Amino acid sequence: MKCPNCGNELKDGYLICELCGEEIQMVPDFEPEIENSITETLSTLVAMQEGEDVDTAADEDADGAYIEEEAKNDELAEGARRPWVVMGLVAIFAVTLFSYVLYAYHVQTVEYQIDKAKEYAAEESYAEAIACLEAAYASHSDVAELLFLEADYYYLLQDNESALTQLMKIIEDGGFSREDVEEAYDKVITIYANQGQYAQINELLRSCTDEQIVNMFQSYLAMEPEFSYVEGTYAEVIPLKLSSNTSGTIYYTMDGSTPDTNSLIYTAPLFLETGEYTIRAFFVNDYGIESEIVSKQYIINLAAPNAPEVELYSGEYTEPTMISVESTPGCQIYYTTDESEPTADSVPYTGPIPMPLGKTLFKFVNISEEGVSSEVTMRTYTLTLKGAISTQQAVSNLVDQLVESGYLEDAAGHNKRLSGTLSYQFSSVLRIGGEEDYFTIYEYYDDGTGILSRTDKVFLVQIYTGQAARLGYDEEGNFMAVSL
Repeated sequence: MKCPNCGNELKDGYLICELCGEEIQMVPDFEPEIENSITETLSTLVAMQEGEDVDTAADEDADGAYIEEEAKNDELAEGARRPWVVMGLVAIFAVTLFSYVLYAYHVQTVEYQIDKAKEYAAEESYAEAIACLEAAYASHSDVAELLFLEADYYYLLQDNESALTQLMKIIEDGGFSREDVEEAYDKVITIYANQGQYAQINELLRSCTDEQIVNMFQSYLAMEPEFSYVEGTYAEVIPLKLSSNTSGTIYYTMDGSTPDTNSLIYTAPLFLETGEYTIRAFFVNDYGIESEIVSKQYIINLAAPNAPEVELYSGEYTEPTMISVESTPGCQIYYTTDESEPTADSVPYTGPIPMPLGKTLFKFVNISEEGVSSEVTMRTYTLTLKGAISTQQAVSNLVDQLVESGYLEDAAGHNKRLSGTLSYQFSSVLRIGGEEDYFTIYEYYDDGTGILSRTDKVFLVQIYTGQAARLGYDEEGNFMAVSL
């Protein structure tokens, strides 16, 4: 078949000329049953006409007088038959025309074109199948099945762009059912995913206004991280949490700089203490798609607790003295004796501290439950004990008496029940019972690795006599010296 516009030879099944784009208005072939019916009708008319001619010739061969009279009668009869013949022809023509119109309407229906398209597709003639669907879609653009089938056939032809175009018509039209739209999204996302085009999936879902559809495919979506606190000013430490819509990684900065994949990775709440913070973060999902960067500002204004109140003033002391600090509700006291600044990682104050021998600088700090530190309180103490034995002598006396009691096998610190060795170190000076002063000495265990572990035993050595004892407690919880 040739194009009526340019004469180009058309391929079978094509309704649009590939050369000039002219739409072909095809007059469909009759079905065999209709064609046979018309043929039989025309044959009948021809036979009827031939029968009239034969009868007329026979009458002309009859005798003269008879012929004349018969002719008059035939003329009358023919005049009576002629209207019926005409009516018959009209009826046959009407039936034929109706059959043609009915058939022409039939081949233009969606069902017919879909069936023909499926027949072509079964033969892998996808281009012809698409032509059938295009012809039907021109007058039935509200039938989703046409677009789905066309997308499928384009996909089988490995023409993904054309397949996506047909599916996007369903998504963007607004007149198709929700089920059709969901299926269209599913097919579009499948095509993108098969090609590794995850950025296009993210863009598609971000433009979707149907929350349920977005939730169906949110694993492909990279939404901005959500912050557990709205930005603003707070009078407390806040544990700021960052969350994402699906699995992936959140990167952030706390100084207002632009985050990237080399920035800090969020793994736990960010505790914001006193100060100003600009938190910027973005999310990267498992497909490598990055979200937009979101930024929040926080100002934390916390009242700092009062500095610790130490009851004992700085000075020189000649007898053992306990150092007490008044506690503050809602705070924990920490201290150092090595001149470093105290923090929450320093030694916690749990009760009165024995004053060390010699000169010692104490630094105390209050830290609130919110993590806010007070100013540091400093005290310097110098303890000198006249007439007392040295701390080295006290340790030596203790070891000798532990060997005598059988607790140690020798001065090297061996014990029958232990594979390693025991050693002893001076700690502080302690007054017990309000009268006697002792050196406190801690016991340490070495399992052979050279690492010392403190045991639960604390020994005492009288600072003047050198007599050793073990530190114990009476019924009221007060310190007491227990004989070895």
